[in-house]
Amino acid sequence: MSIRSKIILVVLPLIIVTLVLAGAASYFAAAKGITRITQQFFSFKVNELQKYTENQWALLVENNYSGRPDMVLAAENAVEAYSRSIILSDTELIFALDGAGAVVMATSEFDISEDERAALLGLLEEADDDLFNAAIGGTQRVIRAFHFTPFQWWILLTEKNTAFYRDVDSITIQTLIMIGAASAAAILMLFFFARLLTTPLGRVVKTMDRIIGSTDLSARVEVEYRDETGQLAHTFNLMIAELEKAYSQIKRYAFDAVLARKKEQRIRQIFQKYVPKDLIDKFFAAPESMLVGDNRILSVLFSDIRSFTTISEGMAPDDLVNSLNRYFSGQVDVIMNRNGIVDKYIGDAIMAFWGAPVKHDDDALQSVLSGLDMIDTLRDFNETQRGLGKPEFRIGIGINYGIVTVGNIGSERKMDYTVIGDMVNLASRMEGLTKPYHQEILISETIYAEIKEKLPTRLLDTVAVKGKTRGVKIYTVKRAVAGNEERAWAIHNEGMAAYYRRSFEEAAAKFQAVIALLPEDFIAKVLLARCKNYALTPPPEGWDGVEVMKTK
Repeated sequence: MSIRSKIILVVLPLIIVTLVLAGAASYFAAAKGITRITQQFFSFKVNELQKYTENQWALLVENNYSGRPDMVLAAENAVEAYSRSIILSDTELIFALDGAGAVVMATSEFDISEDERAALLGLLEEADDDLFNAAIGGTQRVIRAFHFTPFQWWILLTEKNTAFYRDVDSITIQTLIMIGAASAAAILMLFFFARLLTTPLGRVVKTMDRIIGSTDLSARVEVEYRDETGQLAHTFNLMIAELEKAYSQIKRYAFDAVLARKKEQRIRQIFQKYVPKDLIDKFFAAPESMLVGDNRILSVLFSDIRSFTTISEGMAPDDLVNSLNRYFSGQVDVIMNRNGIVDKYIGDAIMAFWGAPVKHDDDALQSVLSGLDMIDTLRDFNETQRGLGKPEFRIGIGINYGIVTVGNIGSERKMDYTVIGDMVNLASRMEGLTKPYHQEILISETIYAEIKEKLPTRLLDTVAVKGKTRGVKIYTVKRAVAGNEERAWAIHNEGMAAYYRRSFEEAAAKFQAVIALLPEDFIAKVLLARCKNYALTPPPEGWDGVEVMKTK
């Protein structure tokens, strides 16, 4: 909304309200005065007629004629004649009603219906010498009446409402015309002066729009008046002159910023091949924070190609490199699509983690799903390998979840953003256990606690890996199981519970049932043999089911 419109919307109601109040005050004063004079004159006529009627009766009484009907009739006729003499307009009507409501005297002929007669008699009883309104002959009339007892008459002086209030209506019309004319003149003057006041401001706005549209800072506003609007125009011109100077500097700075941004983008593109994108973003946002290590709960994954030395010896170097590049490309895409960070390649192995530099609520689940995706991706890779006549790859994946140290580790000349700690080592050991347990993927009990309600898992054993004395439960996991496999996994887990209770015969029966469902199940066969052995030669007191492994 423009300033001109705002001025009009603010001032116009004030003007209109003032004119209406002034006109209303004048109207009510005039109408009240005219009405009072009219009522007084009407009352005067009623009083004069009442005096005249009383005088006529007094003459009859003084002369002892009140008992003579002819003299009474003469007095009544005199009252009628006097009534005719005081009528000043054709719309006035004076008449009299007897006790039964019949018209006994009238200054002119008129019609009155029975309903009007009955309503009029009721009003006369309540009139109490005041003006009132009633319908007579279908026309609303103002009435003043009095009762003359000697004649048993109700004498009524009446005037049509339109005639009685004619002067008031005329004042009303004149007042409305004056208010309308004054309002129209005020509106025209308001528009004229609002335009006069806001035109300089409009020129400032137009000049500003032209500058914005064309970026031409040479435009200036004409200074028209020596008042606040003129001062505004002059100040605007000074401001534009300063902006014109600053604009030249800004363009130079912007050019330098574009060059710096392009350099930054090139650096990002180069280093994203070596460092995660989230890490680069965090570094540019707060470079000093990247020099400090941090203890965080992360999920760590290790994967390794089985018998890679044997595979590499049977392939030409360029074929080996091409196969590795295709293998790593698919595996890395899977990890990054699950919000993982590829930490490093260790020969043919991949180390990745979830939860740094950006933490997510489902990091543990995403790491496991990533491992399952890597196995699925490997199947597609091997299908391509078979088509090319190249050897297939087999991998093992180990995943652990816990507190590690994460940060930039290294020297001033070479640093890596990586994770270290006991939990990292355990993840590596878990990957090593996939081979003796004949599993593609193993997860630790800390991972199991995070995903057990989301994915089917199978407890395989409790092991103490190299360098550890405390046992760690290891599980395998799949995206879904069904049919015999689903039943076998449930029975297997029941068997493991019996195994840890030292109920070896019960556990052996459960593992035998698993083998019946899955004849080639390696783990069930191992545990069945272990249970049979323990049934014959029970383990010592304090046995906790931990198997000490010699793997790396």
